[in-house]
Amino acid sequence: MTEWQAHTVVTEEYVDPAPVAALSAVLDSGAPPVGAGDPLPPLWHWAALARWPFSSAIGPDGHPARGSFLPPVELPRRMFAGGEVEFRGPIAVGSTVRREAEVVSVTPKTGRTGSLVVVVVETRLYTDADTPALVERQNLIYREAAATDPVDRTPPVIDPVGTPLIRTAAWEWDLRTDPTVLMRFSAATANPHRIHYDWPYATGVEGYPGLVVHGPLMTIALAETLRRERPEQTPTRLRHRNVAPLFCAEPARIRLRADARPSADSTAELVLAVLSGADTEHTVVTAELPGGRDHA
Repeated sequence: MTEWQAHTVVTEEYVDPAPVAALSAVLDSGAPPVGAGDPLPPLWHWAALARWPFSSAIGPDGHPARGSFLPPVELPRRMFAGGEVEFRGPIAVGSTVRREAEVVSVTPKTGRTGSLVVVVVETRLYTDADTPALVERQNLIYREAAATDPVDRTPPVIDPVGTPLIRTAAWEWDLRTDPTVLMRFSAATANPHRIHYDWPYATGVEGYPGLVVHGPLMTIALAETLRRERPEQTPTRLRHRNVAPLFCAEPARIRLRADARPSADSTAELVLAVLSGADTEHTVVTAELPGGRDHA
């Protein structure tokens, strides 16, 4: 990795209504439709600005081969670990933005599963020449190869669940997944990572017990819960952490932590978690909201 140098990639990007509509169809949360001219909901730039890599650039895991924009980390397993997004101004569907992206740090570490590398990517989206409307940092973790079980795993038959987001109570939603939901989210966000759709690869190569629910899908589901519960308040900042993997068809629930109920008329910090039946946290989102109902 001695010859690789971090650099800033600057592009003009169309905020495409087509993947926005696709994401809305996948989530099917009952929120009003989002179309051309509407502001992007929080985190929906992950769909609107996603771009498919050329087939010739794809690496063994389905992601683009490393060594160009991302550093040539040799560890094979990649995980979307979380990050932070600051929302400074609206971004309209159908508009054009300037995107500036750069790798700001590459940090080797040692964890419970062995060696790993944490790569932090910063992205800035500009709607005018000087002030970014969105500033984001994503944390990507690369890990060692899994010790895979040689036993053949036959994939189960999982029927479509229908609407993946179901409200069960105030600040409480069920998140349901099936292979179709995962495939459609991969398509909407231009995510070719094989752990989300390729059962033999996910289980036999990466060592997971099944298809892996996307970290961004869990994170957007939490943000969508917030948007449905507080449509009049757009977050100014979202911090998100993917703590543990969630697997396709595992029961999951989104709820508000009891000690973090927001106030309607003051700046508040929300913490939501995706929970499995064992009450294990998978993803946590902390949202800072503007005070007052006059902030839309």
